[in-house]
Amino acid sequence: MAINLNKVVLRISAGTPKQFPADPIPQIAFSGRSNVGKSSLINLLLGRKSLARVSSAPGKTITVNFYDLDGKLFFVDLPGYGFAKRTKEDQARWSGLTDGYFTANRNIDRLKLVAQLIDSRIGPTKDDEMMLDFLNRSGIPFLVVATKCDKLNKTERAAAEALLKNHPLIPGETSVLFLSAQSGEGKEELKRQLGYFAGVQF
Repeated sequence: MAINLNKVVLRISAGTPKQFPADPIPQIAFSGRSNVGKSSLINLLLGRKSLARVSSAPGKTITVNFYDLDGKLFFVDLPGYGFAKRTKEDQARWSGLTDGYFTANRNIDRLKLVAQLIDSRIGPTKDDEMMLDFLNRSGIPFLVVATKCDKLNKTERAAAEALLKNHPLIPGETSVLFLSAQSGEGKEELKRQLGYFAGVQF
């Protein structure tokens, strides 16, 4: 089933689980810490410059954004985590909303894959490891996208690859893709894998 990327809209920025759309179509969720590059990645995959807003203040917006791809697939942008300047009230909202996506989502059975983004320059943070642990325990299929790889030199890249591929919370069969929103490296392979899990063609 081919997707027309000219027919992509932001369906809703949901502030509560009750607002999550109930369309019976597959979902792919994007998870990661604030400022890891989720918006840039989504724009890259969709061939847009600013459909997903790249915030100047990471962690400012706490919503689950549902992007409708040609009525055949949702890209679900989960709110970024691990932003230290967030108030305790905002942290509680983030936890409740993200948890709600996985526990109060009427269409959780439509979730085909989580793309877990990790900054390749930093490696998995404690917050990343909490998310990886949750994904492992829940049995939700996931792959790892190591972002901002264009910032690494050859030695740093090799070290980052070894760290991720040998991490105890990233099973050996899990795909680890290095991606740059600047150069486009990794884009086509990521699209291929997302399409495979969702049963669509980009």
